[in-house]
Amino acid sequence: MKTTVEVAPSEAHEILFLLGEADSAEAARALVAKYRAADLDAVLAAVKQRWDGLLQQVQVKTPDRALDVMLNGWLLYQALSCRLWARSGFYQASGAYGFRDQLQDGLAFAALEPQLTREHLLRAAGQQRHAWDGEWYRRGWFDDGAPLGSVTSDECRIDAIAQSWAVLSAAGSPARAAQAMASVVRHLILEDEQLALLFTPPFDRTLRDPGYIKAYPPGVRENGGQYTHAAAWSVMAFAALGDGDAAERLLGLLNPVNHALTRQAAQRYRVEPYVAAADVYAAPGHIGRGGWTWYTGSAAWLHRAGLESLLGLRREGQDLIVDPCIPRRWPGFEATVRTGRSRYRIVVENPAGVCRGVVTATLDGVAVAGRPARIALRDDERDHTLTLRLGMDATRPLTAGGNPS
Repeated sequence: MKTTVEVAPSEAHEILFLLGEADSAEAARALVAKYRAADLDAVLAAVKQRWDGLLQQVQVKTPDRALDVMLNGWLLYQALSCRLWARSGFYQASGAYGFRDQLQDGLAFAALEPQLTREHLLRAAGQQRHAWDGEWYRRGWFDDGAPLGSVTSDECRIDAIAQSWAVLSAAGSPARAAQAMASVVRHLILEDEQLALLFTPPFDRTLRDPGYIKAYPPGVRENGGQYTHAAAWSVMAFAALGDGDAAERLLGLLNPVNHALTRQAAQRYRVEPYVAAADVYAAPGHIGRGGWTWYTGSAAWLHRAGLESLLGLRREGQDLIVDPCIPRRWPGFEATVRTGRSRYRIVVENPAGVCRGVVTATLDGVAVAGRPARIALRDDERDHTLTLRLGMDATRPLTAGGNPS
C-alpha cells in the first residue's frame, strides 16, 4: 500500500490505512464501505473500551510493581490476542487449533470472560506414575527399564515437572512433596542467572533416546533450558505448600520486566520485556537469552500463578474465593474485581508478616464466615469492600535454602 501526499509548509494531512479480512470479496467490500463512512475516532474509542473491559476486570496493586504491570493487562493481552485469536506469532505461524494448548490458554479467561472461553473451546473442539528417588520424584523410565530423572541418571537427573505435579496433584505425601520442591530450589533454580531450569543436566551424550527433546542443543528450550510452563507450575506448587516467599521469588525471576532493568540485562535477554517467553537459554555462551516469545501458553500459566496462586483470587461460578499465599515481607496488597456495574475492592493486610492464613474477613463491615473466605459476587451497581487480615501460616513453608522452617 502506498500513496503520494504533498504537504505545504505548516500544513497537516491525516492518512488512514484500513486493514481487515472477511469471508468473501463481497463482505470485504462491505467492510470497506462501512468504515469509509464511519467516525473513526469513535471506532477507535470503542476498540479501546472493549480492551479495557476485557483486561481491567481484575486490577491488582502489590509491593511488586513489575508483577502489577504483567497481571494488570500484558499477560492476558498476550494470551488473548496471540494465542486464542491469532494462533500465530513471530516464532510459529501455524494458525492451528492445538486442543490442549487452547484449553490451557482458555483457563486464564474462564473467570473473566466465561462466554468467550466457552465459545472458543467449542470451536477448538470441532478441530479436533510417580516413584520416589530419595530426595525427589523420578520423571519416568526408558524402554529398557532404566530410570529417568533419578540420582543415578547421568543426564536429566532431576526434572521440575515431576516435583511440581506431585504437589499440585496431591498425589505425593506432604513430607515428600516438600522435600521434592526443596530439591527444585537446590538444583534447578539459578537465582544469579535468573533461570529456572526444566531439568539438569541436559541430554547430550546418552545412548538412550529420550525423544525429540535431544534434537535441541544442551541448555536450549526443553533440553535443560528454562521452559516457562514448567517454571510457572513450580510457582503454583510453592504456593500450594504455603511458601509465599519461594513462590514470589520465582515469579519475579520469571517476570520479563525484570530481565531488562538495565541496558546490560536487556542486551543479554534480547527479546521483548513485556510478554512471556516460552523458554530462556541455559546454554554456555547464551545463558539468559530469551527464546520463543508471544506465541506461548506460559502467558496464561503465569497469569494464573500470580493471580490465583500468589494473590489467591479465584472464581467459582458466581463466587469469589480469596486465599492468598504471599511473601512474609509484603505488608499486604489490594485488588479490584469488577462484575457488571459493581466493583469489589479487596484489601489484604499482613501485620504479622506471614505467608498464609486468613484470620479475619469482612465484607462491607460484616464478618465473612468459613475459610477460605468466599463471597457471592452480585451485580447490584454498588461498590463493596472485602477486607482480610492474615495472621497464621496454614502450613510449614520451605525456607530459601529449601528446608522446612
